[in-house]
Amino acid sequence: MSNPKDAFQELVRIFSYRDNQVLEVEIIPPSLGATFLHDGCSLGITKKALVQAFTVARQLFFDRLMLMSEDDLQTSFPIDAQSRNADSAITEVMLLFDCEHLTACNWRKRRLQAAMTHCPDISNQTSTATELLEAELSLMSSYQCSPLHRHTKSPTLWHHRLWVVVHLLQRRHWSSEDLLKLQRTELDVVLRAGELHPKNYYAFSYMRQLDVLLAATVEKTTGQPTWEDHSAQSVLERVIVWCLANPRDISGWSFCLYVLHNVPEQRSRVNALERVVKFALNVGWEGESLWTFVDQASRQFGLESVVEDTILLHYNQETGPRGPKMTQDSRQKKSWQTWLAQARVYWVVDGQGKDT
Repeated sequence: MSNPKDAFQELVRIFSYRDNQVLEVEIIPPSLGATFLHDGCSLGITKKALVQAFTVARQLFFDRLMLMSEDDLQTSFPIDAQSRNADSAITEVMLLFDCEHLTACNWRKRRLQAAMTHCPDISNQTSTATELLEAELSLMSSYQCSPLHRHTKSPTLWHHRLWVVVHLLQRRHWSSEDLLKLQRTELDVVLRAGELHPKNYYAFSYMRQLDVLLAATVEKTTGQPTWEDHSAQSVLERVIVWCLANPRDISGWSFCLYVLHNVPEQRSRVNALERVVKFALNVGWEGESLWTFVDQASRQFGLESVVEDTILLHYNQETGPRGPKMTQDSRQKKSWQTWLAQARVYWVVDGQGKDT
């Protein structure tokens, strides 16, 4: 398929009829012999076909969509849904090629604003505006959870996603259970984006902003200021598991430290820190990101003794009480290098014990 219009029409068809499903889009090499590979929610497209589709979409956007006034956008609701989906797909194709196309992203905000103006009743949870906001979230997930080059770490897309969530929260009556479900869903997206693009600062920053937003929403609607503590407890386990699976990712460890601040019980922090230290000792991990987390968490929560005891206990179990003790002088000035150096001492002792 070398015709630009054909490439554009095929992408419009796929985006227009995805029914709010999250697509997984991947750029495929031309050596496969196909321009498009589409199976369910999986979509493969060659870079050449994507460029061709973008050129057509961009021309249509500036010829037609940019000329639409606020009144034009409002009059498109709720009639002519097929035409509305086709217009929306133009900017979806543009953002698939260029995730930082701010003009296309802002047009989508104008379109959603027009829908919310047309349907101002927030009590109607099945209104056109609410449906469009939910569809917008699934579209962002299609970009941010796909193995694309820049979309997973796009500040434009993450800011747009937060804007959508803000307005979605304003248009529905949310229970605490619904908000927890939303938090889990958004965390899934963030962790997936973090896997696809390591050190994904924008994704984890979005999760911090969302956490504050959800806590404020709960306090406003239910008068429960402690919801943030309970939600942090449920998030902590998943974040620890993710960080141990991606121990080089400093953005993930920084977010884990943020979650620890929101956990209400000190025992949860102790358990999390012990788990991380035991992991590092068992696998011989020397990476800076993990040990920086150990240093920051131990100092911020007063858990230096927990780290020391975990190291001593671990190697006493392995080799007997033969390891060197930490001197009082070494305890006064801690850094991540100090903890790593202490672990290395016991790795040496452990190796000697196993050789004898």
